Amino acid sequence: MSSPLRELTLARVRGFVREPEALFWTFGFPIIMAVGLGLAFREAPAERAAVGVERSSVAERYLPALRQSAEVKVTVLDAGAAERAVARGDVAVLLAGRGRLTYRFDPARAESRSAQLIADRVVQRAAGAVPRVPTIDDPTRRPGGRYIDWVIPGLIGLNLMSTGMWGMGFSLVQMRQKKQLKRMSSTPMRRSDFLLAQILARLAFVVLEVPPIVLFAWLAFGVQVNGSLALLALAVVLGAMTFAGLGLLASTRARTMEGVSGVLNLVMLPMFVLSGVFFPASRYPDALQPFVQALPLTALNDALRAVYNDALPLGAFAGEVGILLAWMIGSFLLSVRAFRWQ
Repeated sequence: MSSPLRELTLARVRGFVREPEALFWTFGFPIIMAVGLGLAFREAPAERAAVGVERSSVAERYLPALRQSAEVKVTVLDAGAAERAVARGDVAVLLAGRGRLTYRFDPARAESRSAQLIADRVVQRAAGAVPRVPTIDDPTRRPGGRYIDWVIPGLIGLNLMSTGMWGMGFSLVQMRQKKQLKRMSSTPMRRSDFLLAQILARLAFVVLEVPPIVLFAWLAFGVQVNGSLALLALAVVLGAMTFAGLGLLASTRARTMEGVSGVLNLVMLPMFVLSGVFFPASRYPDALQPFVQALPLTALNDALRAVYNDALPLGAFAGEVGILLAWMIGSFLLSVRAFRWQ
């Protein structure tokens, strides 16, 4: 590493450490997000279907079987109370009828439809019904199958994008406003050295930024890295360098904080919405998929989940690595050409 590049990198690192707000958004905010999402979507025992049985109806003969089922919570109700319970949603399905068993439920409510299916299965088995097609229930939870397992890599990708782009954009525009860049332009250094130093300084903080998230997710929610730690580090480094390059590109000509904020929001908002941070990007229409899959945050999130959740080898997400490399190299080269000191 050349001396100017080393000194520029150290200067950027020292400047970042002196900013408490930047430290919070880099290290504290991702963990707060993980806590909130982990609590909101925490793993809980499966809820039992709320089933009502009308008193003095034919359904009473199936009460013993319903009460023995672990999938059903039974309430016995008088006729008037039973109708009110169905109307208010206190019970998802009501078993009633005089000559023939009747299921009363609201078909517009998903929980009512599922409760009807569960109750009917219990009743049919209690009456001696044998399924025509033999089946086996396999309730085993697969590694990485919880929502918190899926969302943690997305949070890491989102954090790499946010800190990389906002950190680069704001710091360079602030230096331009304070005439610091103008003074630097008179020193014996190349423009490419200055810009590369900003990216290298960003990598120095990735080493401290991502491991706390990984460790916290494991300790608090049992989220494990199922794949190679080396491949996870490769994806993180590529993502950090890609978004640092995009942050540089966004700030090459911006003169004010308002101006760079508008550019950064324009670039980041589509990725925040489309790139599968909180729900799968595959939910968008097929016509949008080529655009969605070409976004760098989509590629980063897919690569992180390929390692984190699916334990896949590098070849399985080589396409995502190629997309990140293309964005990284392209944004850096364009930044070198378009950057101005004033």
